[in-house]
Amino acid sequence: MNKNNLPIYFSIAVVLGILIGVFFGGNSSNLLAFTETQKQEQKIKKLINFIEQDYVDDVNTEELLDGAITQMLGKLDPHSVYIPRENLQAVTENMQGNFVGIGVQFRMIKDSITVVQPIKGGPSIKVGIKAGDRILMADNDTLYNKNMFNKFGVNMFTNKVPAYLKGEPGTKVTLQIYRKSTDSLFKVDVTRGKVNIKSVDLAYMINDSVGYIKLDRFARNTYREFKTALGDLIDHGMTDLVLDLRGNGGGFIDIANRIIDEFLENKKLMVFTKNNKNFVEEYFATSIGSFEKGGLYVLIDENSASASEIVAGALQDNDKGTIIGRRSFGKGLVQVEMDLGDGSAVRLTTARYYTPTGRSIQKPYDKNGDKDYRKDYQERIANGELLNRDSIKVVDSLQYKTPKGKIVYGGGGIIPDVFVAVDTTSYMSSFYFNSINNFAFDYVDNNRKKLAKWNIADFVNNFDTDETVLDSYLSIIKDRENPSFKTKESLKKYLKASIANVLFGDVGFYRIMHQDDKMLQKVLELESKVE
Repeated sequence: MNKNNLPIYFSIAVVLGILIGVFFGGNSSNLLAFTETQKQEQKIKKLINFIEQDYVDDVNTEELLDGAITQMLGKLDPHSVYIPRENLQAVTENMQGNFVGIGVQFRMIKDSITVVQPIKGGPSIKVGIKAGDRILMADNDTLYNKNMFNKFGVNMFTNKVPAYLKGEPGTKVTLQIYRKSTDSLFKVDVTRGKVNIKSVDLAYMINDSVGYIKLDRFARNTYREFKTALGDLIDHGMTDLVLDLRGNGGGFIDIANRIIDEFLENKKLMVFTKNNKNFVEEYFATSIGSFEKGGLYVLIDENSASASEIVAGALQDNDKGTIIGRRSFGKGLVQVEMDLGDGSAVRLTTARYYTPTGRSIQKPYDKNGDKDYRKDYQERIANGELLNRDSIKVVDSLQYKTPKGKIVYGGGGIIPDVFVAVDTTSYMSSFYFNSINNFAFDYVDNNRKKLAKWNIADFVNNFDTDETVLDSYLSIIKDRENPSFKTKESLKKYLKASIANVLFGDVGFYRIMHQDDKMLQKVLELESKVE
């Protein structure tokens, strides 16, 4: 047997043996299909046994099977994927919106695991772990002085740390902690528990009437967090909301629908799906929405995908609010996850979703996995559509009309009502991002007592007005970089935001980055015209 052809033969067996079982599963009346499935299962077993017993070299058949499944799915669409068992837990945690562990954000500082922030509500806060603490040991396992650097200078031991800190609910881990601020070494017992992965990155009032909510994903906990944030903003006098979906890669469709329902009147169509048998399932709004009469702006960009596009498309097609930004990613395929029985899983595309006017948002793809699919972003840069609305290609045959007569287009992503070009003035090289993040943490870590007096509002308005901290950073990089005046302005903002991120978390970072955010400026411009 030709070794190079083995994955191909194996892929064919897996295709027939696994997926036929999925497609015909539960249809006991179809004896022919059942018999064929049995034949394919026997084929797989014979092939695996043949390889294990007689193949000329040692071979890991489990690894071979993983590769075959990946190759097989690569012949379908870009979003049908295989999830190996070593990755499934992290994927599941991200979608569910929680994990079981001690509840800290950490990073490797020099040779030590350093707590950036204890996660609100997590077990670590209950036992007094603080930002800046170094975790030296977990039970009898040493976590410091682990030098596992790759060719890019990144310490890969960071990827192994969660295995020591996560675990089953109710289990205990004894941590040895070094606290720099008091130069003390001590042990603490932490009982692992459920830790929330927040979906609402930020919610605040931009001014007296305009509120802002940024959603990071559509996980199981997203609607609950969103509903709480929405209610708080309404209580603070919000009449118009900015819903920021930039960079939001999606998640659960039902969660997206619950959020849409807060804005649309009863019985309005939100989205519908269609499978390979042309079965259509429609989803309608109910009467429970708490912001049906409020003004709405939705921010999207080229990284807003899937559930984000369901939200933007539903609102645009129902003439609710204003979509601002750039054309979204263009993912209109629905996946169903199937457990393969060994801790791994497959996410298979089973349907397409459509906006209320009938638009398919899915951008074109060849059936070669994501080989060409990901080039779309580079093509957008090349054709200029990130800078100019007129460069967005539309197809007249995919033109649709909303109830109020607005023209919208299918064929790949949501095209915003109001276009905002990408901000090229804020570009910085990866060197600046990495060096600023390191400087920001060290600055906070060395000045925690002095910085404890700041609250977010004062920090946003008054921190480093004399540019002392900026000058300190520039002096460190002077032998490597000599930034221009324009670049210095970008560095100043990002440095301040990075320090705020270490001090206050995401809320501090975004409050500063929003000060000259082009899309938010467009919102305020539109608001002034309404007034």
